[in-house]
Amino acid sequence: MNRRSFVKGTFLSSASLALALDAPAEPAANSAAGSPAGQASLPKGKIGNLEISRLILGGNLLTHFTHSRDLRYVYSLAAHYNTDEKIFETLALAETHGINTVSMHNPPHPISLLRRYRKERGGKIKWIICPTAPVEPDMVKYRQQVEELIKDGCDAIYLWGVHGDALAAQERIDLIAKAVDLAKEFGVPSGVGAHSLEVVKACEKNGVKADFYIKTFHHHNYPTGPKPEQLKAPYSEFPGYWCREPQETAEFMKTVQKPWIAYKVMAAGAIPPQDAFRHAFLSGADFILAGMFDFEMAEDVQIAKTALAGISDRARPWLA
Repeated sequence: MNRRSFVKGTFLSSASLALALDAPAEPAANSAAGSPAGQASLPKGKIGNLEISRLILGGNLLTHFTHSRDLRYVYSLAAHYNTDEKIFETLALAETHGINTVSMHNPPHPISLLRRYRKERGGKIKWIICPTAPVEPDMVKYRQQVEELIKDGCDAIYLWGVHGDALAAQERIDLIAKAVDLAKEFGVPSGVGAHSLEVVKACEKNGVKADFYIKTFHHHNYPTGPKPEQLKAPYSEFPGYWCREPQETAEFMKTVQKPWIAYKVMAAGAIPPQDAFRHAFLSGADFILAGMFDFEMAEDVQIAKTALAGISDRARPWLA
């Protein structure tokens, strides 16, 4: 897809969506966030006492980290489209459609926008955030970021998947456990993120007291999916939007008695949501985390609702 077709498609999608909803394609900046009717329309689950929508808004498009492979201009395009005001509009639109949670890492400016959205716009969307500070034996830097997030009203915290992968590879499960326990000190759900399934396996084997896992999950049946020879490479050489072992992940998660948030379910936009959402829920995910532009929100919510309604039974029970 070239730039002209992308822009053309964007305008057509927005126009079609507006006609379908009999409403403006883009909400006003001060549109009511999280109307009761909208929130009731999307199924929810619980992690501890935290009730969150089955579809969670991913922060990658809000932080402009789009995983756009070698198409470098897409990073700039996302940054130019998702201005601060557009991010406020996107968060409000998510709440209107029943998405009550956003999840991302903690770069300063996007976190400041979440803070402003709550204080200035009255937003109620919940935060599940992963601190990016180094996880070291003294935990000083990591604790500082956790404390800052809790002060801001963060609702749940998890160990960044980049850290989880590295610590598991170094067999420092003790530090993973420290990170989990540290967040628990503040009374919020505390989870572990991972790209590699070995992280989840190590946590389960060693009794890490995580409240939930956030693990990449998608199939490989798309043109740019990993090839057999690439699957043999060390996990450190894999792009961050890949799930290397989807079948093994689905099978292992059947043995895990903790909520599972699946992310990168569309392999950074390579798999259509109609396919990706159903596949993730049917394979055992309790929640899915998806990056969405504002003009995709209504359609993606409907796709998620349809996928959930069409699943009467699955091999892994709902854990949230």
